[in-house]
Amino acid sequence: MIISQKLIALLPDLASFTLVVQERSFTAAAKKLNVTPSALSKTVTRLEKALSVKLFERTTRKLIITEAGKKIYDQCISMVNAAQQAVEISSVIHHKPAGSITVAAPEAFLNVVLQPFVIPFLKQYPQIQLKLRAIDGAIDIFTTGIDIAFLLTDKPDENLVLKEIGKTNLVLCASPDYLKEKGVPSHPEQLTEHDCLYLAENETDHIWDFIKGDESHTVSVSGRYAVNHSQMRLNGVINGLGIGIFPDFVVQEAISKGNVTEVLCDWTIKSNYQGIIALQYAQTKYMPTRLRVFIDYAMQHLAIN
Repeated sequence: MIISQKLIALLPDLASFTLVVQERSFTAAAKKLNVTPSALSKTVTRLEKALSVKLFERTTRKLIITEAGKKIYDQCISMVNAAQQAVEISSVIHHKPAGSITVAAPEAFLNVVLQPFVIPFLKQYPQIQLKLRAIDGAIDIFTTGIDIAFLLTDKPDENLVLKEIGKTNLVLCASPDYLKEKGVPSHPEQLTEHDCLYLAENETDHIWDFIKGDESHTVSVSGRYAVNHSQMRLNGVINGLGIGIFPDFVVQEAISKGNVTEVLCDWTIKSNYQGIIALQYAQTKYMPTRLRVFIDYAMQHLAIN
């Protein structure tokens, strides 16, 4: 492939456009590039003229990428990732764990498991900058600038390298005082008679599915308190507001202290947030040293039974 002068001239503008998409703002992207928002806007306008396409719909409140812009962005990501790998080769050669790592994980895992992990890691590797993102649900590391993703799933991404940290299951819990007052459910259908705490992220979060052997039940629960933050939900359960579902690592300490009691232990709860605890990242021939030390540190210190 012959690299033309025109293509070389476009590369910086394409990289700037990519950053604007990722930051969702000319102002935020300009700050990272150390230029003014107006100068960055002129760069994108120049790129639109060179490509003969409109990349953004600009309003006073929002910056909306066009369909053509999305297709060009997808190609730009590959370009930027390839450039990043070229830069990383020197880091591999010099074996110096330095630079930025962006890590994504479900909110509950980030709060309970990764939070105590962060400070010791950063103290051991003072030249590494760690960026954490709480993301529940699917994580596309190729288009979001994420280096490493932690997933709670029984279906890890087949396109990514997989390191298994451990396993996790969902448990149903309530405070001893609540169960003393309202009674202990012995069957999932009895949950309709109880106050239940659920995520409230979408319209089906109050629908709970249970399995035991060949038997299955779907229950529509209700309650006065719903929140998609695990610690806030746990505090509500501890304070007697009802029965809630949690990953086992979230309530392990509360159960051992007797603050909550597990119920319906012989039933399995169907959900996306259980299975293996997967650490996943893109396959690369030149693994940056900073990523290698993070992965090794995580595998050593985050082993969960």
